[in-house]
Amino acid sequence: MLFTSYEFIMFAAILFVLYYLVPKKFQWMLLLLASYVFYSFAGIRYIAYILATTLSTWLASRMIGKLKDTQAEYLERNKETLSREEKKAYKERTKKRQRLWLVLCMVFNFGILAVLKYSGFVLQNVKSVFNVLSVKNNIPILRFALPLGISFYTFQTMGYIIDVYRDKYPYEKNVFKLALFISFFPQLIQGPISRFDDLKKTLFDEHSFDLKAISFGFQRILWGFFKKLVIADRLLPAVNTIVRNPEEYQGVFVLVGMFFYAIQLYADFTGGIDIAIGVAEIFGVRLTENFERPYFSKSITEYWRRWHITLGTWFREYMFFPISVSKSMLNLSKKCRKLFGDAIGKRIPVYIATIVVWFTTGIWHGAAWNFVVWGLLNCLVILVSQECIPLYQRFHNRFNVQHTFWYRLFQVARTFWLMSFLRTLDCYRDVPTTFRMYASVFTKWNYGKLFGGELLKLGLTVSDYIVLVLAVLLVLYVSLKSRSASFREQLAAKPFAVRYLSYFVLIVSILVFGAYGVGYDASQFIYSQF
Repeated sequence: MLFTSYEFIMFAAILFVLYYLVPKKFQWMLLLLASYVFYSFAGIRYIAYILATTLSTWLASRMIGKLKDTQAEYLERNKETLSREEKKAYKERTKKRQRLWLVLCMVFNFGILAVLKYSGFVLQNVKSVFNVLSVKNNIPILRFALPLGISFYTFQTMGYIIDVYRDKYPYEKNVFKLALFISFFPQLIQGPISRFDDLKKTLFDEHSFDLKAISFGFQRILWGFFKKLVIADRLLPAVNTIVRNPEEYQGVFVLVGMFFYAIQLYADFTGGIDIAIGVAEIFGVRLTENFERPYFSKSITEYWRRWHITLGTWFREYMFFPISVSKSMLNLSKKCRKLFGDAIGKRIPVYIATIVVWFTTGIWHGAAWNFVVWGLLNCLVILVSQECIPLYQRFHNRFNVQHTFWYRLFQVARTFWLMSFLRTLDCYRDVPTTFRMYASVFTKWNYGKLFGGELLKLGLTVSDYIVLVLAVLLVLYVSLKSRSASFREQLAAKPFAVRYLSYFVLIVSILVFGAYGVGYDASQFIYSQF
């Protein structure tokens, strides 16, 4: 059930009415029921997977919490008789048992994700290696249909169990509330990846009809529809034409494809997140923001702090820091300091953790080599940039241009195009083809075709380009206005007529200029495939 489908609009409308009619104490239960109804539209059989994740995580978190409670009671009862060493030994035994439950839960759930998402990729590569070595094999290539949002809800749930293990907050005793946290339908398709301690503040509360919050939610939904239907889906034919005909569209058209895809992906992904946050907001639930004007970033590191923020936070807190400060990594660092000196030794944990994180980030996006290469190239650029910091500092000390408008503009443009080049691996989905297209940008000098009517052969008309330019300028305007304060708050301070005229224009723009598929079958959201 796509966010931009008639079915979802009807589903959300009916749920909205029921939500504010039922007694408030039953609201979260209604959301749970609705979330499973929503999930069932992707296939009833897939409910087994999200149920398995829910029950296994509830059991493991419960056991971890019970062990902690038992330890506290035991130590309190015997505080006068136990020595410091005995207390320490008891705590270590308890922590070991808690760690066992954590590991079992993570192996089970990441195992489900690995089998469903990566078994075919692994077996295909093993078979390819055997073929290269001329070894006969009859390895079957397993293909599984992925349950809706499995990458998102698995990461979100494993973040919860790790936090419980770290004693960041108590485990959730009510299995049905935990089930709602895992399955809450607005965030199932493409996130954001929520934290339990953040989401529970509003997810399980009783909510009265709040006109301002609900109007803000509907505004956010409309804005998401605008970005998705007017911009992203309108650009889709041009991107597909360029990407699916690499022999015909090379050189300057690769750059055009990069530029169009950057706009399409941003409008598609942020549009979906806007709808998710807006839908949650009309039910009084606050989801975490997932973007902060990423195309204004001045470096790739800054870009990844602004793009898909919740995924980056997950990798940083649950992978990067645990790996980089682990005992084995610190021991390795000490050995490397002795062998290669402090300069290299202190970098080893950071380098290894960064490589692991970016390899995982790539493979998380898809079980294919283009995603692995994309992740590792991001890693390479980040590490090289870190090593070049002394050079940058010497340059800035000499020329002192870093605070000028034009230099900041150069940094923004540089980051945008660098990310666009890397992102092309997502478009062509084939590593050799992608690198051939990279080379054609510098070897095939066909830039004159831009002014020869070729842009009109990409599936877009002159009116399409006019609509796209005006729509992108509107998004840019709203983004710039949002730097100082929420644009919705600014709009709310305007006179009544201005506010509702803005809503009316936005609705008419979606209805008139939206690029609808046959039977309103709007294009699938790009990030839902992950």
